[in-house]
Amino acid sequence: MSKLTDVPKRILIGRALRSDKLGETLLPKRIALPVFASDPLSSVAYAPGEVLLVLSVAGVSAYSYSPWIAVAVVVLMFTVVASYRQNVRAYPSGGGDYEVATTNLGPKAGLTVASALLVDYVLTVAVSISSGVENLGSAIPFFIEHKTLCAIGIIVLLTLMNLRGVKESGKLFAIPTYVFVAGVFLLLAWGAYRGLVSGDGMKAPTADYEIHPEQTGLAGFALVFLMLRAFSSGCAALTGVEAISNGVPAFRKPKSKNAATTLALMGGLAVTMFCGIIALAMATDVKMAENPAHDLLKDGTPVGADYTQDPVISQVAAAVFGDGTFLFILLATATALVLFLAANTAYNGFPLLGSILAQDRYLPRQLHTRGDRLAFSNGIVLLAGAAMILVYVYGADSTKLIQLYIVGVFVSFTLSQTGMVRHWNRHLENESDPAKRRHMIRSRAINAFGAFFTGLVLVVVLLTKFTHGAWVALLGMVIFYVIMTVIRRHYDGVADELAADDAPYDDAVRPSRVHAIVLVSKIHKPTLRALAYAKLMRSHNLEALSVGVDAAETQALRTEWHERGIDVPLKVLDSPYREITRPVIDYVKGLRRESPRDVVSIYIPEYVVGHWYEHLLHNQSALRLKGRLLFTPGVMVTSVPWQLDSSEQAKKRARKRAEWHAPGAVRRGPVAQPKGEKAAAKPSTEAATKK
Repeated sequence: MSKLTDVPKRILIGRALRSDKLGETLLPKRIALPVFASDPLSSVAYAPGEVLLVLSVAGVSAYSYSPWIAVAVVVLMFTVVASYRQNVRAYPSGGGDYEVATTNLGPKAGLTVASALLVDYVLTVAVSISSGVENLGSAIPFFIEHKTLCAIGIIVLLTLMNLRGVKESGKLFAIPTYVFVAGVFLLLAWGAYRGLVSGDGMKAPTADYEIHPEQTGLAGFALVFLMLRAFSSGCAALTGVEAISNGVPAFRKPKSKNAATTLALMGGLAVTMFCGIIALAMATDVKMAENPAHDLLKDGTPVGADYTQDPVISQVAAAVFGDGTFLFILLATATALVLFLAANTAYNGFPLLGSILAQDRYLPRQLHTRGDRLAFSNGIVLLAGAAMILVYVYGADSTKLIQLYIVGVFVSFTLSQTGMVRHWNRHLENESDPAKRRHMIRSRAINAFGAFFTGLVLVVVLLTKFTHGAWVALLGMVIFYVIMTVIRRHYDGVADELAADDAPYDDAVRPSRVHAIVLVSKIHKPTLRALAYAKLMRSHNLEALSVGVDAAETQALRTEWHERGIDVPLKVLDSPYREITRPVIDYVKGLRRESPRDVVSIYIPEYVVGHWYEHLLHNQSALRLKGRLLFTPGVMVTSVPWQLDSSEQAKKRARKRAEWHAPGAVRRGPVAQPKGEKAAAKPSTEAATKK
């Protein structure tokens, strides 16, 4: 079975890596940028469109507010980037927002941040993949026709790529990310040249369409609320910024400096692309509607349900480059790819955060260990599963999914920056160096403004998006919080229960006597080996135990036992209902009641087989017994193996596979072993021979 599962595993994710190769998987800045920043960089593919979609409720005239909304998003982006540059310098261990909140605000605040981030990472995968499928569907209708299936398939593919390791997946993601960034900047430059220098008239495919406003004559509070809602949708451009602070350990040294530089690069690129797309959308007269089938009019008539509304970036590219041109197709392809790969931000953040939470006993310990490729494989698989469920439930509709977005990330932003303010306050109390104090005061001012601004945005997001789906994200956060609290309580309870007493070691663990029992079904080689092994243990009492199911077989067993002169008393339990497990359990419990300080040691002869199907034919009674005895206090169970011929054949097959050489391996010569490995292997071989 191990061979059947190992071969496809190696084909899909590659050969296993040694633990000492972990340093080789660390990322330089040129790879870290696409790995950790692909989410905010790719958000220009849908964030500008979300702003226009919300404003379309009041008609085309409301589009005039989009530049002011873009300015507000830019200010917020720079604030968050500047704040997180303080985070990565102060907390380079990779805990990010969770570590900052836990250290400075307490475990409950830290757990709230962790819950928000876990939900946000899952949504990042679902939104990015769904949006990528929609962008690709504007050129290839097949993807729109089978949107959910395609989105799930891409999540599976992305999961396999990440299971191969961070650095290897980063190299794969770097090319499309940089092509996308270069394509957008070329779009902005060419669009600016055509519009400002040559004076060409650029028109989007929807320039001649009209929008039927759902609400007319909005003014006062209603207009302010609409603008706030559009602003909260545009804040999708900030998702993923926190991933860099969580992923500092994945950077090459100096880690904090490289992470801060990557943050600054990401902020500058994202802001420029976001504002440029908004400006070109206004210049090319792009039209978007929340319900295009009814609200988007062509020649005064609704476009109907068959109309597919292309994203803003696709419409702008068609206006600037020309629909169907090489540059248009290149940018459309790069946009779709980078949206798929934007989910990689979550694939790096979620498993790392899960590992930290598992180390703190808030999540199962399996999430803390690295897989064969030195990636947190269990966290990657868990993230993929949760994202696929969301994609399936919401039909891979990015417009619906994005309503769940933003809440979690601004919860973590706000609590993290508040924690940083307390961090600087604590350090200022003990710092007397004037230069360092000035630096801390400046950093505190940046984090304080960040906490105020992101907290204000969080209130806006909750007010404007709660009824549109944000409540689902809040429910997810509550569920994560409760689950992690219960897991921590369980681990703490187990740790308290298993803690050693203050009494001397011998008095604490030594039982008064050991009552040994060898389970016997018939007299054969495995039984005789188990009896011989049990004698070597020199227990206070030793007996053989059998269950009488068939009278003739029981009598034959007694007769052979007497004829062989076995000097171990044989006890037969009567079982009128032909049960085997229950009589043994009842007998053992009876011994425990009679002598509570005694330990009962049970020896079970078992067959070792060489084929998976042979497991179905042997050891079933032993498995049931062991499963029941595990829940009986004061009982030790020992399996005494007997290797059948098929197990020896399996050992030979395994040895032959280990000695097999790939074609050309002998010609290339043996693989060089790390210094000390050969010497370390020799003693273990000798030990195995002696055994």
